[in-house]
Amino acid sequence: MKIYVKLGLLNPTNIMNFNKSLGFFLGVAVTLLLSSCGSSDKKKSESQEFKDAQESLQSTIAEVVYNIPSPTEIPYLIQQTGAEFNASLLNPRTNIDRYTSRTEKAALNLGAYTADIGYLTSYDKTQEAIAYLEACKLLADNLGVIGSFDLELLEKFEANIGNKDSLGALLDRTQKQTERFLKDDARNRLAALVVTGSFIEGLYISTGLVQSYPKDVLPANIREQILTPVIQVILNQKKSVSELLKMLSALEQTDPVAELVRELQALESTYAAMDIDEQIKNNRGDLVLSDKNLTQISEIVAKMRKAITG
Repeated sequence: MKIYVKLGLLNPTNIMNFNKSLGFFLGVAVTLLLSSCGSSDKKKSESQEFKDAQESLQSTIAEVVYNIPSPTEIPYLIQQTGAEFNASLLNPRTNIDRYTSRTEKAALNLGAYTADIGYLTSYDKTQEAIAYLEACKLLADNLGVIGSFDLELLEKFEANIGNKDSLGALLDRTQKQTERFLKDDARNRLAALVVTGSFIEGLYISTGLVQSYPKDVLPANIREQILTPVIQVILNQKKSVSELLKMLSALEQTDPVAELVRELQALESTYAAMDIDEQIKNNRGDLVLSDKNLTQISEIVAKMRKAITG
């Protein structure tokens, strides 16, 4: 593995634009999931209370989609440190046969594969990213999501994947075209699972990259100095975990949702026990900004990811 530090290469504007692009990409999948069951199928006798509850859940999902940091952010930051790409952290495309006939598994892994596309794109793995896009298309088709991963989008994505600004503009336009579908709340559960799969996969890749960063090449203090910005971003996911937990808790508590909720509760408790804000406030950020403190977080995330992709 190459070990070197690229100083001055982290461009916040580029990172933000790229993260928005992948956020838009995930938004396309979620909004079309929300749209794919038409309002004509709703029973006219549906109570106003039920409608209000569904609208509240839809609003929560939309908020999570747009407010949770993109799962591409941490892999991109680590890529800038010089760490080599780790293909073993991806969910293999060969697993797709496990998901196509299982609706909720398909939704979770549509999200997971979206996060994998973000990781691949961070390392300019163009052809691999296209292959994962095709896997996303297959899952979306099985979910009845029409038009989100059509041939035209795949061709445009391939043509622009080397230009992050053009990619962002393309995904922005695609996302705006699907905003009107947010009015339909018939498939909130699947939309929530897409968001969950993406977030957990992104966190899994992030913690896995930190854990796999060599420990016997650089002095410990230099290694921690390199990884500190990335570890801080991982630790900053405390609020995102809580938002995701709130969203899933509003769904019917049957598996896989019930199991995801239990694990997210454990993850939330782990973040809380670290008392990150207080430690930093007392100038003891060194106690939490260490990969040793990611052990429990990494274990819980790995368990969740195994349940999602298995």
